[in-house]
Amino acid sequence: MSDQTIAAPIDDQQERGFSRYQSFLIALLAFTQFTLILDFIIMSPLGAILMPSLNITAGQFGVAVSAYAFAAGISGVLAAGFADRFDRKRLLLFFYVGFTLGTVLCALAQNFHVLLLGRIVTGVFGGVIGSVVLAIVTDLFPLQQRGRAMGILQTAFAASQVLGVPAGLFLANHFNWHICFVAIVGLSIAAIAAIAIAMQPVDAHLKLQHDSNPFRHLIATVGQPRYTLAFLVTTLLATGGFMLMPFGSAFTVHNLGIDIVHLPTIYLVSGLFSIIIGPLVGRASDAFGKYPTFVFGCVVSVIMVLIYTNLGHVSLLTAIVVNVLMFIGIFSRMIPSQALMSAIPDASQRGSFSAISASVQQLSGGLGSVFAAAIIAENPDGSLLHFDRLGYIVVATTIISMIAMYFVQRPIARRAGRRIV
Repeated sequence: MSDQTIAAPIDDQQERGFSRYQSFLIALLAFTQFTLILDFIIMSPLGAILMPSLNITAGQFGVAVSAYAFAAGISGVLAAGFADRFDRKRLLLFFYVGFTLGTVLCALAQNFHVLLLGRIVTGVFGGVIGSVVLAIVTDLFPLQQRGRAMGILQTAFAASQVLGVPAGLFLANHFNWHICFVAIVGLSIAAIAAIAIAMQPVDAHLKLQHDSNPFRHLIATVGQPRYTLAFLVTTLLATGGFMLMPFGSAFTVHNLGIDIVHLPTIYLVSGLFSIIIGPLVGRASDAFGKYPTFVFGCVVSVIMVLIYTNLGHVSLLTAIVVNVLMFIGIFSRMIPSQALMSAIPDASQRGSFSAISASVQQLSGGLGSVFAAAIIAENPDGSLLHFDRLGYIVVATTIISMIAMYFVQRPIARRAGRRIV
């Protein structure tokens, strides 16, 4: 089965820019990702407001935050067997409505138990949305355009950091924390309406579906030997990435000596650069090849992680430059790796493959955070010990993933008649 089969309706666009509908679609999907990511990351900065408001401990707040990730990981596996049996537009609407209802529960929460239920519901539904979006992009954008498409999708993360979190904190400080989730609900309802009205059905894969039993379809996907290496690379990338992220702000303040009032500046500048970097990396991966761009990202990441995790007190400008360069490395790995992964599964298994891959990513990220917490220690002044050890682990996982990705891309390159793609 050719990787281009499902993309047939828009294949004549593959050497040119996006069509008008493609541009609209990728913008709409990026907006859905924006609401999804914002709902996830807004919990962390709201912690200082949520805990006293609901009279919950730091441990309970940690449970509420991690509940989303673990619920998302489990739901992705459970949904994998059904992911290729329905029109992807309807599937996206179903899970997006469920995600929105979960966010409503968060907005209405007056105690820990309702908040925890809301986070579980948003995780169960939200954890599948990312895989559905990836399957839609894979179905409707040929491989030659997928780097650019993934680059635009990844700007959702930067936009949530630059626009969403500051706006959410402004609303929480001037009104109350409930308003943050109400705002996300409002944005989600607007996205649901746009998907329902303007998005065309994505159902060509149904003509290729042969296995009607969801469990057998799940087992058939998991049991594919050629998918195993791809899941391993996803595990390595997620585990390494989530090791540093939870401790980034504490390390910046206590180890790098940056005043906490300057933290928003670092995130704002890094996020603005990321909005620019994402599409550029996407174009580069289409122009120069997904794997060469991925290797570039790995090399930059290795260098910057080693520098970052071994820094002492530095100026604000140095901290900003290091963070920006790290984001260049991260995006230069993330975008081409997603484009490469999207070309691996058969058209009839894209939904289930994406769902399992998303689950692996969520669970690996959660485990990475747990491992990092076990390695890190804290000095009496708040500075972190052994942060450099996390850096060495991230470097090791990055190098292994770079080697493994070469073998992941080989069958894709063979189909394209190239040595690397």
